[in-house]
Amino acid sequence: MNQPILFIQIPCYNEEETIGTTLDALPDSISGIEAIKTLIIDDGCTDDTVDVAREHGADYVVQFRRNRGLARAFEAGIQACLDHGADLIVNTDADNQYCADDIPKLIAPVIDDEADIVIGARPIAEIEHFSATKKLLQRLGSTVVRHVSSTDVEDAPSGFRAFSRQAAEQLKVFGDYTYTIETVIQAGQKGFQIQSVPIRVNEDLRPSRLVKSIPDYIIRSVTTMGRIYLIYRPLRLFIPVAILTFLLGFGLGIRYLYFMAMGQGEGHIQSVILSALFLASSGMTALIGVLADLIATNRKLLERLNTDLRTTRRELAPSLHSAKPGSTTNEEIGQHRPVAASEDTEPVIVD
Repeated sequence: MNQPILFIQIPCYNEEETIGTTLDALPDSISGIEAIKTLIIDDGCTDDTVDVAREHGADYVVQFRRNRGLARAFEAGIQACLDHGADLIVNTDADNQYCADDIPKLIAPVIDDEADIVIGARPIAEIEHFSATKKLLQRLGSTVVRHVSSTDVEDAPSGFRAFSRQAAEQLKVFGDYTYTIETVIQAGQKGFQIQSVPIRVNEDLRPSRLVKSIPDYIIRSVTTMGRIYLIYRPLRLFIPVAILTFLLGFGLGIRYLYFMAMGQGEGHIQSVILSALFLASSGMTALIGVLADLIATNRKLLERLNTDLRTTRRELAPSLHSAKPGSTTNEEIGQHRPVAASEDTEPVIVD
């Protein structure tokens, strides 16, 4: 049996001061892995991140013409890794937050077919540069994500992750802010096996750029969770609302009938109006929920079709990773662009 090829992808935005340290810490070889490739996602960098990454051994660079955000960079990296023949994909941060020596531990459950996705669980309580508020929010957020996704993820915001090829092919990032919470919920809804493994962290090299403020992070995270749950389980959101409004409308209707039976109906006509409004809202909400559920079903079918088309394309066309070094033409690069976008924002893979 052939040994798998591991791709380590690193989204970057102006990381010239840290990307060299991050790349130097990556393992050169791992037992059971045929080859390790590194892929940098240049998310519209305006500094020398790409040049530094090349000097420190980056194998591939995916370049955006302008900054698109962490979620788009992550998705472009995943698609590029798949197009280059990755069997395993590890995502890590460019600030060297995660200990690269734990990569073998991270990928072990995937290699052993025990998990589709593995997430590195940081020792949150022991991280000195995390404030007490941030530690509390990390634990609270992970608890909420576990409930919403029906998984046992210990550190939902962790970006240190390993993906099997099958899982990577089926994940789709809808938001523009971050991929961490969204992909966990989506993977849980798709029935992927997700594991957490304890990992170590390194000294803090720079402040987080994702969490600009605690309130902003909370709002964005809650919005992301609601959106993903709405996409894959719309009835679980719409039907409770429909039931609640129906009960309110029904209760007000019974209240009016009671007073009418007592001969006091004329003084409670507003109950009839509110009852009608609540009952109508209940019916509309239930109808919207059914339509959203049909759309969600259609989305799942389209995602399966898209995955099958990708697999077929890779089976029919020669993989880029099998070509000789330096032989990739501009035409071939164009055929393997990972994200369909407008021409001014489409990423280009540079070997």
